[in-house]
Amino acid sequence: MDKDIAEKMQELIKIIDRHNHNYYVLDNPTISDGEYDKLYYSLVDLEKQSGIILPNSPTQRVGDRVLEGFNKKQHEISLHSLNKVRDYQDLTDWVNDMKSQANGTDFAVEYKFDGLTIVVQYDNGLFVDATTRGNGIIGEDVSLQVKTIRSLPLSIPYKGRLIVRGEGMMTNKAFEKYNKTAQEKLKNPRNAVAGAVRNLDPRETAKRKLDFFCYDILLCQQPNLDSQEKIHEFLKSQGFLTGDYFKLCQGAKQIIECIEEVDKVKGKLDVLIDGMVIKINDISSREQIGFTAKFPRWAMAYKFEAQEVTTVLNDVQWQVGRSGRVTPIAILQPVELAGATVSRATLNNIEDIRKKDIMIDARVFVRRSNEVIPEIMGLAEKGENSKYISQPDCCPSCGEKLLQKGPLLFCTNHLGCKEQVVDRISHFASRNAFNIEGLSEKTVKAFYENLNVRKISDIFFLTKEQLLKLDKFKDKKADNIIRSIEESKQVDFSRFLYSLGINEVGVKTARELAKTFLNYDNIKVAEIEEIVAIKDIGDIMAQSIYSFFRDGYNLSEIESLFDAGVKIKEQQVAAERNENIADKTFVITGTLSKPREEFEKIIEENGGKVTGSVSKKTDFLLVGENAGSKLEKAESLGIKILNESQFLSLCQK
Repeated sequence: MDKDIAEKMQELIKIIDRHNHNYYVLDNPTISDGEYDKLYYSLVDLEKQSGIILPNSPTQRVGDRVLEGFNKKQHEISLHSLNKVRDYQDLTDWVNDMKSQANGTDFAVEYKFDGLTIVVQYDNGLFVDATTRGNGIIGEDVSLQVKTIRSLPLSIPYKGRLIVRGEGMMTNKAFEKYNKTAQEKLKNPRNAVAGAVRNLDPRETAKRKLDFFCYDILLCQQPNLDSQEKIHEFLKSQGFLTGDYFKLCQGAKQIIECIEEVDKVKGKLDVLIDGMVIKINDISSREQIGFTAKFPRWAMAYKFEAQEVTTVLNDVQWQVGRSGRVTPIAILQPVELAGATVSRATLNNIEDIRKKDIMIDARVFVRRSNEVIPEIMGLAEKGENSKYISQPDCCPSCGEKLLQKGPLLFCTNHLGCKEQVVDRISHFASRNAFNIEGLSEKTVKAFYENLNVRKISDIFFLTKEQLLKLDKFKDKKADNIIRSIEESKQVDFSRFLYSLGINEVGVKTARELAKTFLNYDNIKVAEIEEIVAIKDIGDIMAQSIYSFFRDGYNLSEIESLFDAGVKIKEQQVAAERNENIADKTFVITGTLSKPREEFEKIIEENGGKVTGSVSKKTDFLLVGENAGSKLEKAESLGIKILNESQFLSLCQK
C-alpha cells in the first residue's frame, strides 16, 4: 500500500475517533454532522482506492455479514457474580468485616448497571474481540455486534494487552427514540440490549444505538493499577464511558449516604441502574481476602427496590381526553413498585394491547421508568379466566359512536361530551395557560351541568348573577372568579398557544413556537416546513400544529376568544442576548417568589436552556427555599449555585 495513503488513512482514523469520543462519550460534539460525514467518506474513498481496510477503521463498525450462529469462546479470566445485600444492617456487617480483614480500608462506590455484561479484549491498542458473559467460563463471540457501539473505542492509547469488563446499555433516550418509529416496540432498555447484542445481523444491532459502560479490568500489563480509583481513572483515560458516579467512602455511614443520594435521582438517570456496587478500593487487600466459589468476598451489591413487578390486570377503563382521544387505562391489583402502591397503569392504545398480548384477569409485567406513570410492558402469565380486551364502539362519556384513525379512537362530539369539555376548559384555565384562579375541575363541571358552558370562550361571558345560582357560591367566591377571568384576558402568546390544547404541544414547545412566530397572525398561516424547522419539533408534532390552525372549528373558537376581549401580548424579540445566560444550562429547584415558569421564560428568551435534573453539564442551579437533593448534587459536582437575587443580577449584566 502507498505510504502516503496509509498515513492519510491513519490520520483520518485518528481525527474521526477523536470526534466520535467527543460526541458519544463526552456528549460534546465539536463539528457538524456534515463535516463529520465529509471526513468519514474521505476515509471510505481511500479504502476503496487502496483496497485496504485498517483494523481500527470506523467504517467497520457496522458489517454487512449476517452470522449463521454465534461461536463459543472460553474466557481467559473466569467471571464471578456479585453477592447482594438488601438492607443496611447486612451492608454494615459486611463493611465492618472487610475493614477488620483488611486492617482498615476505604471503599469504592459505583452504579450497578442493569444491562448485558460484555468482555472486550484489546492488543497493541486495537480492538480484538468481544464476548458475552455466558456462564462465566464460556460466552459467545459478539465482536461484530459490539463493534457497532459507537461509544466503545476500537483503538486505545494503551499498547499492552488489555481485557476489560463492562455493561452493554441502551439509554432511556435511545430507547424512547427507537420506539417512536419501530414497528415492534421494545419492552424495556435491558431486554433491548440483550436482543440487540445477540442479533445475528449486526446492522440490526446498530439501529438500537447502544452504549458500553466499563467498570473493571480483568487483565492488564500496566503497572501501578493498585486501586479501584486508579482503575477507574485509567479506563476513562482510554476513552471508555464509566458512568458519572464514583466515590470513595471510609465506612458504612458514608456508603449508605451515597446509596440514598443515588436512590433519590435514579429514576431521572438516562441509564437503568438497579443498585450500587461497593468494592474494597485497595487491590492488594482484595487479593488477601479472595473469592468464594461464586463471588469475590471483597465486593458487594446493594439492590434498590424493584422497578418492575408482576401483578394481575383486573380491568380496563376507557377515558376520553380534551382532544376527544379515547385511551385505555389499566386497573391493577395493587402492588408495591419503586416505593409506591400502584393500582393504575398506561396501556397506550388497542394496537399496543394486542402486540403485548395483554388480557384481563392475567398476570402482567408493570414497569415504572423515570418515576412517571407506570406502564404495562407485556403478558407474564395467563389464567383460567383470562379474556382478551375488546375495543369500545361508543364514547364512554357521552355514548357517541367513536371514530378510528389507525390505532387511535376519537369521540367527535366536541361540545356534548362532558369529560372532553371539562378537561379542555380545565386545561385552558390551568396555571401554565390562562391561569384563572378558582376554575377547578369541580367548578368547570358545575358550569357544564348548570350554566350550559360548552366552549372555552363561554367562560368569558359568565356573569356574577349566573354564578350565584350555583351551589356553595356566595358573593366573595363569585367576585373572585369573575375578577380572575377578567384579569386573564391579557395573556402572553406562549401561554395562549399552550392553552389551546394542541396535540403534542407542551409548555416548552409553546414557548419555542411563540419565539419563532411572535404573534397569532404569523402562526395561523405558517407552513409545515417552517414549523418542523424549529428545534425539537418533529414531523408528527408539526403536522398536528399545522392541522390545528387549518381547522374551521378551532379558528372560530379563537375568534370567539378575541370577541370576548382576550388580547395576546405579542412575543418580544430580545434586542440582545445576555451572554451570561446564552447557551448556558440551568436547573431550578425550591420555592421562588414567582412561578417557576417566569424564570424559565427569562432564561429561554436569553438563549439559555432549562433542564429538570442536575448533571455535570449543568452550568447554574437557581435555588429557592426548601431546595432538596438537586442542591446536594450540584454542590458535589461543583456547579455554580445562584439564589434569586444573584440570578436577577446576572440577568442585568
